[in-house]
Amino acid sequence: MNIMFAWGLGGTEVVLILVVVLILFGAKKIPELAKGLGTGIKEFKKATREVTDEIQNTTTDTPPATKPAANGQSPSAPAVSQSSNPPKA
Repeated sequence: MNIMFAWGLGGTEVVLILVVVLILFGAKKIPELAKGLGTGIKEFKKATREVTDEIQNTTTDTPPATKPAANGQSPSAPAVSQSSNPPKA
């Protein structure tokens, strides 16, 4: 029976890699490495989710296009007050 894992690795290769990791890092360090890896993956997924939510909120919360003002000014132009007293110089 041939069991194939990711990237075309067989069962023997996976066991060999695990033995090498165990020899290099030791039995006490492997849980710490796995915890750090899990925390990193969790933070990456959270950041990805936040970016996706931000993009979706931006596309759904955009205000509709505004109509031009009745007096001919653009809607973003500041309003000019028309007072009867001109400024003194």
